[in-house]
Amino acid sequence: MGRTYVVEETVGQYLSNINLQGKDFVSGLLIGQCSSQKDYVILATRTPPKEEQNENLKHQQKAKLGNLDEEWTTEHANQVSRMLPGGLLVLGVFIITTLEMGNDCQNALRRLIFAMEKSLNKRRLWNFTEEEISERVTLHICSSTKKIVCRTYDIRDPKSSAKPADWKYQNGLSTSWLPLECTVHVNIHIPLSTTSVSYTLEKNTKNGLVRWAKQIENGVYLINGQVKDEDCDLLEGQKKSSRGNVQAASHSFDVKVLTQLLLNSDHRSTATVQICSGSVNLKGAVKCRAYVHSNKPKVKDAVQAMKRDILNTVADRCEMLFEDLLLNEIPEKKVMNSEKEFHILPHRVFVPIPGSTVMLCDYKFGDESAEEMRDHFIEMLDHMIQIEDLEIAEEINTACVSYSMNTEASLDNTDDEQPKQPIKTAVIMKIQQNIGVIAAVAVAVFAAGISFHYFSD
Repeated sequence: MGRTYVVEETVGQYLSNINLQGKDFVSGLLIGQCSSQKDYVILATRTPPKEEQNENLKHQQKAKLGNLDEEWTTEHANQVSRMLPGGLLVLGVFIITTLEMGNDCQNALRRLIFAMEKSLNKRRLWNFTEEEISERVTLHICSSTKKIVCRTYDIRDPKSSAKPADWKYQNGLSTSWLPLECTVHVNIHIPLSTTSVSYTLEKNTKNGLVRWAKQIENGVYLINGQVKDEDCDLLEGQKKSSRGNVQAASHSFDVKVLTQLLLNSDHRSTATVQICSGSVNLKGAVKCRAYVHSNKPKVKDAVQAMKRDILNTVADRCEMLFEDLLLNEIPEKKVMNSEKEFHILPHRVFVPIPGSTVMLCDYKFGDESAEEMRDHFIEMLDHMIQIEDLEIAEEINTACVSYSMNTEASLDNTDDEQPKQPIKTAVIMKIQQNIGVIAAVAVAVFAAGISFHYFSD
């Protein structure tokens, strides 16, 4: 028996409203959450066409599914993945074709689903567990007959064949999801050893984040101030309505993370002296959110969703900084050789899905306007949003790249060396309790440093 996909009814309305407009096919992404018994799809978004495709519609009319641009669709999946809070994933892809092309789509969808998952996996600081569902969905819709073919592939098995799956619509599916919120105080020190000098700054930073990710994975998570057994029902002890449902709006779970110091672990620890050419420091407070469905969720589901949001949002900000430097043609060597250079990292912006309790997110650089943020949401998600719905979470976050012995950059807001907090009046925002900026500080003094670090055997 195949998987069952419970789908928000508005997703069906969205798919039925897609017009091929003379094209042979339109493809896009399916977004939702996996569970042991069934999967939930709460959003669909078509992949935006390339500019050159818009300029050459006649060529598209003669296109074949074998020419489906995997690289472009995969990049769309990468961008959308950044916009998902903890608990949500790109579950698969859909394609709407003419009747004539219906027989050619399954091979193209299979290639696409594996290419997409391979690309997404490269960016993650975490791995799927053995117990997690590893099937991803492909949905084919014929534009003329409206016939639906839903199949799944096991992404852990490159040779897996298609399995049939059920696609069932449900009204109001995403109106009662349970939100979890957490503020994590990050203090990450990443030494840049002389042996890794040939690596890029981005790769060295990613390697350091992988080590930090283990602390997050092994942390203790308090939900509303309590440590609960992972197999317990998340809603245990919660009051329900007369219909037996828990209203999500009145049950926002507060999560706190306790990470274990390496010196306090049960493993024997040794001090290691390492010759370093510099270091990267990430320090500040990060606002995180996650969502779980309200159908008998377990504590472990909530904790896992929050862990992944913490890891994703920190890694995504670092990745976006390096992309921004590359886009503005600022080479890493210039950053590393500058005496002092400041780079503002993006703020996290949340926006609600219309008709849902779930909020998606994006990242805003300091010079981006509210209109640009809105347009980016519309381009990536193909859904209308209002500027007044943008909610900016401005975390105090500083990254310091240093190249000196015993050089420390103060992270206090009163430090004259710190960039002043920019005043943003163009963005309509709901002010959060913790207001600040995320800054990356580059400090170079042209000296090798010797750094002392503790590693567990």
